[in-house]
Amino acid sequence: MERAWDLVVRGGTVADGTGGPLYEADVAVKDGRIAAVGKVAGKGAEEIDAQGLLVTPGFVDIHTHYDGQATWEERMQPSCWHGVTTVVMGNCGVGFAPCKAEDHDLLIRLMEGVEDIPFPVLSVGLPWNWEGYPDYLDALERRRFDVDIASQLPHAALRVFVMGERGANREPATEADIHAMSALARRAAEAGAIGFSTSRTLNHRTSDGQPTPTLTAGEDELTGIAMGLAAAGKGVLQFVSDFADPEAEFDMLQRIVERSGRPLSISLVQSPRDPLVYRYLLGRLRAANEKGLPMRAQAATRPVGVLFGLELTVNPFSRHPSYREIAHLPLAERVARLRDPAFRARLLAEEPEPVQGPTLGSGRAWDKIQLMGEEPDYEPTPDTSIAAIAARQGRDPYEVALDHMLTGEGRGMLYLPLLNYADYSLDPAYEMLNHPDVVPGLSDGGAHVGMICDGSFPTTNLIHWTRDRTRGPKLTVEKMVKAQCRDTAETVGLFDRGLLAPGYRADLNLIDYPRLKLRAPEVAYDLPSGGRRLIQRAEGYVATIVAGQVTYRDGAPTGALPGRLLRGAQSAPAAMAAE
Repeated sequence: MERAWDLVVRGGTVADGTGGPLYEADVAVKDGRIAAVGKVAGKGAEEIDAQGLLVTPGFVDIHTHYDGQATWEERMQPSCWHGVTTVVMGNCGVGFAPCKAEDHDLLIRLMEGVEDIPFPVLSVGLPWNWEGYPDYLDALERRRFDVDIASQLPHAALRVFVMGERGANREPATEADIHAMSALARRAAEAGAIGFSTSRTLNHRTSDGQPTPTLTAGEDELTGIAMGLAAAGKGVLQFVSDFADPEAEFDMLQRIVERSGRPLSISLVQSPRDPLVYRYLLGRLRAANEKGLPMRAQAATRPVGVLFGLELTVNPFSRHPSYREIAHLPLAERVARLRDPAFRARLLAEEPEPVQGPTLGSGRAWDKIQLMGEEPDYEPTPDTSIAAIAARQGRDPYEVALDHMLTGEGRGMLYLPLLNYADYSLDPAYEMLNHPDVVPGLSDGGAHVGMICDGSFPTTNLIHWTRDRTRGPKLTVEKMVKAQCRDTAETVGLFDRGLLAPGYRADLNLIDYPRLKLRAPEVAYDLPSGGRRLIQRAEGYVATIVAGQVTYRDGAPTGALPGRLLRGAQSAPAAMAAE
C-alpha cells in the first residue's frame, strides 16, 4: 500500500523556529520538504516515535571552515554531530578558490596559519580540480554530503588571484585590480557564492607569520568588490576586524552597505584588551538597522579559548629546552619520559624560552587556565583555575598542569578562555544574544584542528544557555532554537530552512533534551596523511534529518548523504497544503 508520507515524526515537543511556545505535534515529510505539522493522518514509509523528545529544525551554522574538508570528505564532522544540517564556509577571507596553480602553496600556508589546518593535510587532501571560483563550486556540486553546504568567495584568494605577489604583500590595489576583483565577485555570486568574506585582524597570519593579504585592503577595494555583488543582485558580506578604531571602522562598513545595498555581518566577541567596545558596536548596529541598513553581528556564545595538551599544537612546556628535546617522540614515549623523576625535575626547574603566539605567555596566565574535565565547564570560576589549585595544594602551577596532561596516558587537556570572558563571566555573551541584530556564530567548524574545538557551539547553545547555566540568566529553548535556525539562515539569505512549516526544507533534530550533553574534546588522527584534529562529540541527539533522510541516529552515521551544494540564496517556499 502506498504511504501518504515519506517520513512522519510522531508526538514530539516542537520548537518550530518561530520563537513561539513549544507544542506537541507530528511532523510529516514528503519529497524532502515539510508537508504537515500538527495531528497527521496517514502512515509514513518511515515513522519515528518522538514522544518525550524535543523536535527542532536543523541548525544552520553560518561560520565554518570546511573549504578543504568538503573536497575530500562526505561528512562535515564535527558540526554534523551537533545537530547542524547546513554549513556556510569560506569565512574570514580564507579559502582555496580562485587559485592559480603556482599559488596553491601560498593559500595552503595562509589557511594553515589562520585556521591551524596543517600543510601536509591540505597538500595531500586538496584535489585542486579547479582554478576559478565557479570551477570550485562545480567540483563541490559533484559531491555528496551529510549536510548542505554554502560557500563564500574568500578575499585573500581573490586578491592573490588578481594581484599575485602584490596582493600577498598587501600592496594597495590599483583601479584595474579593483575592477578585476569586482568582475570576479559578480561572476562568483552569479555562479552560486552565497557571499564574500574578508579579514582585517592581526590575529590572522600565514604559517610563516605574515599578516593575511587582506589586512590593509582599502575602502575603495572593499567597496568595489561589494559593488560586484550588487551588480549580481545577490550575496552577503562577512567581515572580521580588530576594530582598533571602532568608530572609523564601523563608519567604513556602513558606507559599504549604503553604497552596495548588500547585507553585512561582523564577528563580535568581547576582547580583554577593550572589554566594552562590543557595546559600542551593538549600539552602532541598532542605529544602522533603524536606518534600514541590513547589518548584523555573529557572536560567540561561550569563551573562545585555546586547548593545550601533549597531543596538541602547543602546551605550557613547548618552549622549555628539555621538552623540545623530546617533542618529536611518539606520545607514549614522551609520557614515559615526563613520568621519569629525574627528567621531570629538570623540566620543572627550567625557565621557558621567550614565547610569542598562541600560548600568549601561558605561564603568566595560570589564573585563567583551567583543567579540561570529562564534563567541560565553559563558564568556569577563578577558584577552579590552575593558579587557585596550585595555591591550595602548595604546588607549582607547572606541576599541576603537567600532572593533568599526563592523565589518560598523556591525553589530558588544559583550557585557556581568551575572548568573551574578560571578567570570568559570560554575561557579555548573554547581552549579545539578546540583541535584535545578533545571531550565534563563530564556531569555526573544520578549523583550528590542534588548538580550538568550538564546532560544538550549537550544543552549548542549548545545554548551557537554556538549561544548565547557574551564574546568570538563561534563555528559553524557543528563543535559542529560533536564533540558530531561522535567524542564522535568514542572515545569509537561506529563507527555505530554519522553520518547521509546510514547504520548508525537511531538516530536523530529535533531541533527548534532559540527556543532551557534551563530551570532552579528544584527538583523532583521521585527516589526510594521518593528520591530527580535535573533535568533540555529544550525547542526546536521537536523530538528525537532512532533506527528509535520517543522517545520524544517536550520533552514528546512517550512510545517507542527502546534503548538496547550495548555489546562493534560497527563496522562502509557498505553503504546501497537507495531503
